[in-house]
Amino acid sequence: MSGNINWRSIVGWRFIGFLLVATVPFCISEGLNSDGLYLLELRNGLRDQFNRLGNWNSTDRTPCGWHGVKCTSDNDPVVHSLRLNSLNLSGTLSSSIGGLVHLTELDLSDNGLTGDIPREIGNCSKLEYLYLNNNQFDGQLPAELGNLSWLRRLNVCNNRISGPIPEELGNLSLLVDFVVYTNNLTGPLPRSIGNLKQLTSFRAGQNAISGNIPAEIGGCESLELLGLTQNNIGGKIPKEIGMLGKLKDLILHSNQLSGFIPEELGNCTSLVTLALNDNDLGGSIPKEIGNFKSLRMLYLYRNKLNGTIPREIGNLSLAREIDFSENYLTGEIPSEFIKITNLSLLYLFQNQLTGVIPKELISLRNLTKVDLSINQLTGPVPFGFQYLTKMIMLQLFNNFLSGSIPRGLGLHSRLWVLDLSNNQLTGRMPPHLCQHSNLILLNLESNKLHGNIPAGVINCQSLVQLRLVGNGLTGSFPSDLCKLVNLSAVELDQNRFSGPIPPVIGNCHKLQRLHIAGNYFTSELPKEIGNLSQLVTFNVSSNLLTGRIPPEIVNCKMLQRLDLSQNRFIDALPNELGILLQLELLRLSENNFSGDIPSALGNLSHLTELQMGGNSFSGEIPRELGSLSSLQIALNLSNNNLTGRIPEELGNLKILEYLYLNNNQLTGEIPSTFENLSSLLGCNFSYNDLTGPLPSVSLFQNMAINSFIGNKGLCGGLLRGCSGKSSPSVPSLERVGAPQGKIITAISAAVGGVSLILIVILLYFMRRPAETVPSLQDKDISSPDSDIYFPPKDGFTFEDLVEATNNFHDRYVVGRGACGTVYKAVMHSGKIIAVKKLASNREGNNIENSFRAEISTLGKIRHRNIVKLYGYYYHHGSNLLLYEYMAKGSLGEMLHGASCSLEWPTRFTIALGAAEGLSYLHHDCKPKIIHRDIKSNNILLDDGFEAHVGDFGLAKVIDMPQSKSMSAVAGSYGYIAPGKHAASF
Repeated sequence: MSGNINWRSIVGWRFIGFLLVATVPFCISEGLNSDGLYLLELRNGLRDQFNRLGNWNSTDRTPCGWHGVKCTSDNDPVVHSLRLNSLNLSGTLSSSIGGLVHLTELDLSDNGLTGDIPREIGNCSKLEYLYLNNNQFDGQLPAELGNLSWLRRLNVCNNRISGPIPEELGNLSLLVDFVVYTNNLTGPLPRSIGNLKQLTSFRAGQNAISGNIPAEIGGCESLELLGLTQNNIGGKIPKEIGMLGKLKDLILHSNQLSGFIPEELGNCTSLVTLALNDNDLGGSIPKEIGNFKSLRMLYLYRNKLNGTIPREIGNLSLAREIDFSENYLTGEIPSEFIKITNLSLLYLFQNQLTGVIPKELISLRNLTKVDLSINQLTGPVPFGFQYLTKMIMLQLFNNFLSGSIPRGLGLHSRLWVLDLSNNQLTGRMPPHLCQHSNLILLNLESNKLHGNIPAGVINCQSLVQLRLVGNGLTGSFPSDLCKLVNLSAVELDQNRFSGPIPPVIGNCHKLQRLHIAGNYFTSELPKEIGNLSQLVTFNVSSNLLTGRIPPEIVNCKMLQRLDLSQNRFIDALPNELGILLQLELLRLSENNFSGDIPSALGNLSHLTELQMGGNSFSGEIPRELGSLSSLQIALNLSNNNLTGRIPEELGNLKILEYLYLNNNQLTGEIPSTFENLSSLLGCNFSYNDLTGPLPSVSLFQNMAINSFIGNKGLCGGLLRGCSGKSSPSVPSLERVGAPQGKIITAISAAVGGVSLILIVILLYFMRRPAETVPSLQDKDISSPDSDIYFPPKDGFTFEDLVEATNNFHDRYVVGRGACGTVYKAVMHSGKIIAVKKLASNREGNNIENSFRAEISTLGKIRHRNIVKLYGYYYHHGSNLLLYEYMAKGSLGEMLHGASCSLEWPTRFTIALGAAEGLSYLHHDCKPKIIHRDIKSNNILLDDGFEAHVGDFGLAKVIDMPQSKSMSAVAGSYGYIAPGKHAASF
């Protein structure tokens, strides 16, 4: 019996235990409501590095006390708000979010969430506020967002969302704010946007939205802000925008908008900001612009606007910033600007404005920045400008201004930039330009100023750049400049300065640029030059300097450009020049150097130009020069006393374009390795003792006789045949009959006498720097409709490009931009080039002569950090730019691609290379070029991650039928587009 009872007890307890175990999960789940379960599932998809959601406990009955969760306060609480912003969360957003059907607010902004926005979010039908901005969401905007009929604010900016804005957006009749800027959205704007009667703000800038602005936009009757900047939107601005009577900010810059500015826009009388810059808008500025009585900011720059500035501009009495620069505006500057009493910024540069600068502008007491540069303005600089107390920047360069600079300029204002260069100004430099020690840049170059540099400028402690090139200034080198701790650039070229360069020059420790060419400086270079450890460019050419090059110059380890040409330097070069490993340009021509050419120059691996002609160098050409793999612009050893054979190693200079070895005493044959010089555009071997056949390549075989005369033993090509048959040659006096010889002698004596007189006269005018290498001449074109006007030297045709890209098939595309598509083309020779295909010229096939010169100029730019332009085709409606191919693509792609693996040393190298390229464009390029569109997508990288600056305005100009020379790349120093604060719109 007792045994039976035992057994039953055991069975009973086991059954009770089973029930307890079985009911535990049920009790727990019964304790946590459904919203809590959905939240736990949502947390499972997140990575919470700092345990910010640590109190999300599954044992709680409700999630109402959890971090970021808010519930209703009734008896059966439900989650109505979830705020998890700025918690360093990562991971994905679970589809369980769709279970929170009572949610009115969801804020997950400022985290690192990835993946798609789940379509289940459309189940949150009561949602009013949805903030997913500043994450890394990708995929498309789900069409189910259109189910959120109560939604008032939607912000998904700063993500990686792609695809179009769904048409279902028009279902959100209560939507007030729509913010999607800085994503990868494509496709056109939905026409259903016109249904959004409550919409006040639409911000979709920095995407790739295309198509036109739909006319239905006029239905957004409450709209106050429309921001579509930096997209690919084209077509005309719809006149229906004029129906938006409440519009305050219209930000459409950096698109492809064309046509006219509609006069109906004048109905938007509440406008505060109007930014239509960086488009293709044409026609005149409508006079209805004067209706914007509340306008503060007006940006129309970088378009194709023409005609005159309407006098109604004076109605904008509250305007603070007006920028009409980089257009084709004509006529005079209207005096009605005087009515805009709050105006602080006025940019009208790079137009075709004429007449004088209105003296009435001096009554605008709030003016701080004025730039009227690159126009055709005449007359004086208004005398009253010196009394504008808030003026900090005045730029009037590249005009035809005359008269003297107002003497009190700078006395009453804290000027920090003054650029009056390239005018016809006379008189002396004003003494008070740096009265308030604020001046950073002073550029008065290319005028007719005389006298000494004022003490107030020489002692200006804030000064960074002093540029006085091309005047008639006199005096000695201003020694006190070397007390200025911020000074980085001194340019005194082509003046009348004289005397020795003082040893105190060594105190200019921060100096990076020292240009004093074309003056009358005498004596020797002081050894203290070696103290300038930051010096990058040093040009003392065309002076009267004597003596030896001080060996201390090799301490300037950062030197990239050294020009000592056209002086009276003597003796041998320091062997240590070979340790200046950053050198890119070395010009030593037209001096009295002697001795051997140092073989150590072969170590200068960055050298692109080496000019040593017109000296007394002797000995053999060092074979080490064949190691200068970057040598591209020229190798000039002409007019020396060099002997021996031409080293065959020079055949390794495969990118060399000009080679001058004439007027020496070289012997032997022209090496057969010269057949490898595929980039050679010109060479000269005349007046040596060379023998044997010319290299068999067409360049040598077809070259003019003048390149080889004076070498009795050379044959082949246009010279005498190598079989012994003679070709036309230059006769010598020995072969001329005696009577003829006497006549020739008499004539020669007479000509020689006259020449001697002319030489004496010419010597005075030869004091200015001269180009050692002849420039490329523009190829003559018989017809304005020619298929090609700047041909690539490799000789490939348009048909070759079509074949290499399979008729520009998409599979050869390596990049797309607002101005065109870039293709990779592998030519028959194996050379890889980048072909940028642009839209055709909208005004026909004719290309202006001035623009041919512009492309030719850009095509001659040679710097290792500038993308090389090989050529340009215009063929049956296709504009093609041919560029050096960059294997690693753009820096932007590297930084913002799926995986960024750039280590910091590589990033530093890229930044340094880009800076060096820009420095060349800004300072050493002739003419100087200001890029003005520097961004990561315009920095291209080669196989070794070397940075190359590209796309500097060329593509935009090339489609302009009325391009003025260098119109899109010239600019004003220190210019920053004033509308950049609106970039995110």
